[in-house]
Amino acid sequence: MSLLINQQRPLHLFEGFGVELEYMIVNRESLDIMPISDRVLKNDSGEVVNELELNGVAWSNELALHVIEIKTAGPAKNLSNVGTELQKHAEKIDTLLEPFGARLMPGAAHPWMDPFSGVELWPHEYNPIYEAYNRIFNCSGHGWSNVQSTHLNLPFCGDEEFEKLHAALRLVLPLIPAMAASSPIADTELKPFLDFRMEMYRTNSIKIPSITGLIVPEAIFSREAYQKEVLDKMYREIAPHDPDKILQEEWLNSRGLMPRWDRNSIEMRVMDVQECPKMDLAILEWIVAVTKRLISEDLYSLELQKSWHEKELYPILLSTIQHGEKAVITDRKYLEIFGLSDSSVSAGELCEHIFKEFNSSSDYSSETSEILNLIFDEGPLARRILKSLPQAFQKEDLMNTYSQLCDCLKYGKPFTP
Repeated sequence: MSLLINQQRPLHLFEGFGVELEYMIVNRESLDIMPISDRVLKNDSGEVVNELELNGVAWSNELALHVIEIKTAGPAKNLSNVGTELQKHAEKIDTLLEPFGARLMPGAAHPWMDPFSGVELWPHEYNPIYEAYNRIFNCSGHGWSNVQSTHLNLPFCGDEEFEKLHAALRLVLPLIPAMAASSPIADTELKPFLDFRMEMYRTNSIKIPSITGLIVPEAIFSREAYQKEVLDKMYREIAPHDPDKILQEEWLNSRGLMPRWDRNSIEMRVMDVQECPKMDLAILEWIVAVTKRLISEDLYSLELQKSWHEKELYPILLSTIQHGEKAVITDRKYLEIFGLSDSSVSAGELCEHIFKEFNSSSDYSSETSEILNLIFDEGPLARRILKSLPQAFQKEDLMNTYSQLCDCLKYGKPFTP
């Protein structure tokens, strides 16, 4: 059975799902980064390519040469079997890396790599794009070379569906780090953010603020308005730094939700990659279920959803980036969206409430429910990483934990400290 849709027409809401997972390539013994993704990304003729497609799944390069992406090679029919397929390919790549003394490492940030030395950019096709980014933003920092994420692409057809999908996803977005933070450590030290990747991503384009905005996208609900108010402004502001117009494309937009008009989908980029694909897919199923419920309008109208300004949602996102599931949400209007009248609730409690009360049990498989309950009980991966470490940890402690994480990816199992 094919993983992908045989697409004969534009897809409507939730008729297809695109998933992308990014992983680091590291030395099997030292776990130091190894910039060798181009040794895996070769076609049958032995030529280096930026993408390989294999039975509905694609492998592709990223900006840094030590990162490789595994993704659906187009829209999948449903999410239920995507995790299984992506897991097979993670195992295959891990096996291909063995002769080089390398393996795949999950997690959104490498715990000790120095992003200011030893990082190599992809030198093959698309290199002019990466070199332009490097020239303008200096891609040697954490925010560019140490940010492994999970992307979800959801289709829409026309402005009416874009309006509904964009409005709903904007409200879900601030909660995602509470479920998915996996980057509490970098530079061999505990960072003051459970989701260090998102903090770095949030600030990596500060030289040209219009590229990321406030991560939570503006309340814009038509293609024409988005082009005028977001994309055209962004292109104008980068133009003095990009005279050859290499970067003046819609993918320059780095908001947490990126409308991709070239493929009629919204790409979500706020989620840290997890320890293995089935964990990512469980969280993605939760995101999709909440989004569907909001779009149904049975509890909260579209007009109310559209009324939220990005500056109202931004503080909630900042809090979950820093504190994960322990972030305290005190915006009563936000809590009321999900049927709560409390004056304050932790982000983790809200996510669990949504799972148990806001969706129906039919939204999830038994395995997904089990994984989500693990996250509600033990916290996101970042919290579980911290629980596995002594309070005054050393590099050898990190090596032990992250070696276990590599095994979780290889064998497709949750990380439990």
